[in-house]
Amino acid sequence: MMMKKLALAIVGASTVGLSSLAAAEEFPTSVGTFDVSMTATLATDYIWRGQSQTAGAGAIQGSLDIAHESGLYIGTWASNVDSEWTGGSSVEIDYYVGYAGSITDDIGYDLSWNTYTYPKASDLTSKEVIASLNGYGFTVGTKYAYDPDSKLYTWIGYDYELPQEFGLHLAYGRTDNKDPIDATGSNAKYDDWSVGVSKNFIGLDFLLAYTDTDIKSGTCEAWYGDKDYCDTNVTLSVSKSF
Repeated sequence: MMMKKLALAIVGASTVGLSSLAAAEEFPTSVGTFDVSMTATLATDYIWRGQSQTAGAGAIQGSLDIAHESGLYIGTWASNVDSEWTGGSSVEIDYYVGYAGSITDDIGYDLSWNTYTYPKASDLTSKEVIASLNGYGFTVGTKYAYDPDSKLYTWIGYDYELPQEFGLHLAYGRTDNKDPIDATGSNAKYDDWSVGVSKNFIGLDFLLAYTDTDIKSGTCEAWYGDKDYCDTNVTLSVSKSF
């Protein structure tokens, strides 16, 4: 089971990939079966909660995931980012460990602990716990960042199969910053949303997605030093699984 959704984490707004390669292999052992998965992604933009993390530029990303048949998993994920807002670091490297399981045949859950790091900018390292439920096409979840700042993110997503094997993907999320996030000492709540349409064609998974937030340009510039980080985005993902 792939625990890191790279091509598009549309339920929380993470990444839209232009080309994604994936490999997976099962390893039976005396303590159960392990699934090892690797991904490589070329993205038109790195979108996080409706905001560009690469200032509108492309991104090269990759991950390694190891999952046990019990539901336990660990993994790491990396992407280039815009160094202007990361104190000179041009790379983000994430680490996570979690457990996924099912309550019924139709309802599942996922619990994880994540660490987000930026080499050359250690003061930006953050930690977060994530919990989500999924069933009948819906996903609801919450992410709580507790170090170094306190931040709560809640979201709801919905996936629906359209005619001709197209897929519709909808998501809405809210960020609630518990601590001041800029020089003015202000706290902030803001929303992000996304709409995506996917289609498998000639063995490739295509996804066209629209993402946006309600962050005003002046607020965006105060946070990041550049109002363009919070612009509306239309991104394309073309992925291939092996």
